[in-house]
Amino acid sequence: MEDATIPNENKRLYAIGDIHGRLDLLDRAIAAIERDVEAHGSDALTVTLGDYIDRGPKSRGVIDRLITNPFPTSHIALKGNHELLLESFLADPAVGQHWRRLGGLETLHSYGVPVGGLMVGKNYDEAANRLREALPTEHVKFLESLQTSHIHGKYFLCHAGVRPGIPLDRQSEDDLLWIRDEFLSSKLNFGKIVIHGHTPVEAPDVLPNRINIDTGAFATGRLTCVVLDESGHRFLAV
Repeated sequence: MEDATIPNENKRLYAIGDIHGRLDLLDRAIAAIERDVEAHGSDALTVTLGDYIDRGPKSRGVIDRLITNPFPTSHIALKGNHELLLESFLADPAVGQHWRRLGGLETLHSYGVPVGGLMVGKNYDEAANRLREALPTEHVKFLESLQTSHIHGKYFLCHAGVRPGIPLDRQSEDDLLWIRDEFLSSKLNFGKIVIHGHTPVEAPDVLPNRINIDTGAFATGRLTCVVLDESGHRFLAV
């Protein structure tokens, strides 16, 4: 498991949930963070929780925006299961049979890859080759740089969650990117409060051991950004 730790536990942290191709909402979140930084100071960090691609219309645009760090703070980008699906498709085009049902067609289309054949279960190898050709080098480097977790003071940030009973420094990538039921139903103290996305909820789900900030942006038009500091948490309206 990869992680990075910021030594200053009082540094303000902005965490953004699953974007899923909604570049318009990402731009609004950036503007909201800029306003908040103006009001509260620039000693801060922004963490995005993964799932930048799929389902929404602007997957390529979201990656384009994030690789330049558009935030008025430093930025750490975490990996989501949908970024893993893209990587898996490039390694094994047969994954396209699964990925196309989870928003992969929208991502391929955003990179200019024809999706007609994939819509009827054909041409996976050709589509993978076209995607390899279409992916800018900067996008490949960005995907390769994604971390699976980040520790910030009393918070542990990851895409999906953690497996109860396993120390945070021994969590598997599979669980950090995919886990649901065992994590969501657990009342255990994980050692830190887990900030996560992956499972869409109507409104941010705030519990003693975790905060879920995936509000289904691609479908609802609501992208959630939580602000974490020494005083607790609050949300920015996007």
